Amino acid sequence: MAFPIKTCVVCGEEFELRPDKPGYANRCPTCSMPDADVDGGLKPLASGDREANAARREAMRNLLYRKDS
Repeated sequence: MAFPIKTCVVCGEEFELRPDKPGYANRCPTCSMPDADVDGGLKPLASGDREANAARREAMRNLLYRKDS
């Protein structure tokens, strides 16, 4: 059985929509990568994002696992 041919909404490239394809169903595998922006390039990681995410994780850990005595 052949897979349906779809057209990517970002770049216009045709691709086969397979059941195990990661990402969005209306984007090609290159454009549906989690770290890809609209131009198809990779976004640089900002150090502020890492620090903010670490603070969020620490706050959630404290809320979830605190001992109420």
